[in-house]
Amino acid sequence: MDTPGAGLGYLRGYNDALVVGLARTTPGFDRAAIAAATGLTPQAVSKVLARLASVGLIEAAGIRRRGVGKPATVYRIVAASRYAIGVHVARTGVRLVLTDLLGTVVAGALAPLPSDFTPEELLAGISLARAELLRQEPVDPARILGLGLGMVGPLDHANGIVRDAHRLRHWHDVPLRALAESRLGVAVHLDKDVTAGVTAEAWRRGAGFRDGVLIMVESGIGAGLWLGGAAYRGAHTNAGEFGHTVVQFDGPPCVCGRHGCLEVLHDAAVAAGDVPRAARLLGVGVVNLLQTTDVDHVVLAGADLLRHREVYVDAVSAAVRRDVPRADWLTVSVSVSALGPDVIAAGAAMQVLNAAYGTPSL
Repeated sequence: MDTPGAGLGYLRGYNDALVVGLARTTPGFDRAAIAAATGLTPQAVSKVLARLASVGLIEAAGIRRRGVGKPATVYRIVAASRYAIGVHVARTGVRLVLTDLLGTVVAGALAPLPSDFTPEELLAGISLARAELLRQEPVDPARILGLGLGMVGPLDHANGIVRDAHRLRHWHDVPLRALAESRLGVAVHLDKDVTAGVTAEAWRRGAGFRDGVLIMVESGIGAGLWLGGAAYRGAHTNAGEFGHTVVQFDGPPCVCGRHGCLEVLHDAAVAAGDVPRAARLLGVGVVNLLQTTDVDHVVLAGADLLRHREVYVDAVSAAVRRDVPRADWLTVSVSVSALGPDVIAAGAAMQVLNAAYGTPSL
């Protein structure tokens, strides 16, 4: 037998998330605007607004007059009502950020990791950095919705398992999501670092960022895919192993077991001090990706790339102009993430917010 109460609870949660998702991108909104944007009846919107106000997610911010009749109450989101923690797991350390409900980074912390770290060493580093984060910005734990983890792949997002993280020996089929929830005592959202990063870019850029990629160059190369207005993870939730696409079939061996991957050729050029060549190789890979996906935004990120920002931007932009057929028609924007080194951690936190209240767009 169906349980009517359970169904009603789901409907309320969905409607609440729909309204909060819209409110996060609208400085001021009233009942009529929400009804028009969501398709909910004015009566349903009134109930949602009352519930959200009662738990402190929104607040009245004035009135709006529209001709004759009773003025409408204008509401706004309460940014400090809820928070999320995001974690970027790199091969040398962890970067944590605390974001409010609008996705604004309000605090950050770092913790080093030993080389070839174990799962336990990672969780100890996250615990240390989280304590520092909350020392900087004391927040009621009840207001923290969860913790997002942006992790090195390959990774099984659906089951929360790190399958075989490249260049890390201790990460064969590690159930990191479950381990983190047990150790940290908080709900955990685990995803590939590049998918978290592209989520941050989509959040920041809004509806105009419907089809794009984030290219990450940091102790490896990966691509976060945002296709049709949503993160694309693939059939096994492991999409984005961009660095392990072969560009020279008889090239040097790669850590993934193949030969001539983009990543190994790029890294060899960097090790030889030839950063311009490394950047040109990345440009070749980016054009291959554009030919496959036909996205119109390429966002560059990663600590290794940011150290030579102009070289990479120039090389990738030149490759796009030169090698994409009909670049006058197949236009592509090439840019660097404005979030800098925080892009993965911030995106991981935004994924927690999205899980609770929906992607902030309609």
